[in-house]
Amino acid sequence: MARKRATIREVAQATGLSPAAVSYALRGLQVSEETMERVRAAAAELGYEADPIARALASGRTGMIGLLCGSLEDLWQQSLAVGISRGLREKDRYALILDAVGDPAREQALAQQLRDQRVDGMIVQPIDPAAPFWAQLCESLPVVAIGDSLAGTAGEVIFDNRRGVTLALEHLRALGHRRIGVLTSTRASTPDRPADVHVTAEGERLGLDLRVATAQHGLAAATQAAHDLLAEDRPSAVFCFADSIAYGVYAAAGELGLSIPGDISVMGYDAHPMSGLLTPGLSTVDWNIDGIVRAAVRLMAAAADGGARRRRVVQQPTLRQRSSVADLTGL
Repeated sequence: MARKRATIREVAQATGLSPAAVSYALRGLQVSEETMERVRAAAAELGYEADPIARALASGRTGMIGLLCGSLEDLWQQSLAVGISRGLREKDRYALILDAVGDPAREQALAQQLRDQRVDGMIVQPIDPAAPFWAQLCESLPVVAIGDSLAGTAGEVIFDNRRGVTLALEHLRALGHRRIGVLTSTRASTPDRPADVHVTAEGERLGLDLRVATAQHGLAAATQAAHDLLAEDRPSAVFCFADSIAYGVYAAAGELGLSIPGDISVMGYDAHPMSGLLTPGLSTVDWNIDGIVRAAVRLMAAAADGGARRRRVVQQPTLRQRSSVADLTGL
């Protein structure tokens, strides 16, 4: 016969504590380390497991955090989702991961769906940070934004995109590149994303001839966009706003019989681990994904526990130089 589930009162009797003190100890709240260890040892011996439904009814919290990704075809966002999911689990929370597939309308629908399912909070990588629905959403539950700022969030991990774009374009210019293709996943319906606005301004400041085109993160779509960019009036370099898009440039270059960096130079923007395995290795902008994960999880856990103070972490980029960009200064 199946063993009856042990109750919190039985753990309390075994430890000589009140049920309330046992509850606090199991959640790591308001008790000493010694008491926590004693309670958890007794709970393990008795086979006690917290009833998630009862705990949700008692606390008004589900333990679920919505993680709304802009596009999980972006390999970097996949890595981010894995890291955040594991980080939340270490804080006794679970991630409910949804994919907006690069569609602003789907992003809004999924965000509202997560709210209606009463998640304790939401971590988002917004496709359209200027959309008006974000302000209303942030009034109804704690939201932590990653990448771009949103009005009314409980916390933000913001990328210094001005610095990241400047690093990439100044690096290309220093190596003699003047005609540069830019591939971005931003759609025409969301033209005011900070990185896309800044790349145009920086191109003008540096005297560069930029050709900006849209490319989605999936390999087939990115390859087709890169093929269109390289087939006619080819630039000397392509700067991609995601390493996953840069992989499409590698594929298109192979289809067109072009060598990297001999015929075309390539730069990425998020230092996915796979980028170092390419031949040649992809030069890219590194945003320290481990630091982003730690900051986002910390801010979300604090907000879900009722922390009211809004906090912002600004993530600074570094340039990771490999061999995918040719030096044209001596030519």
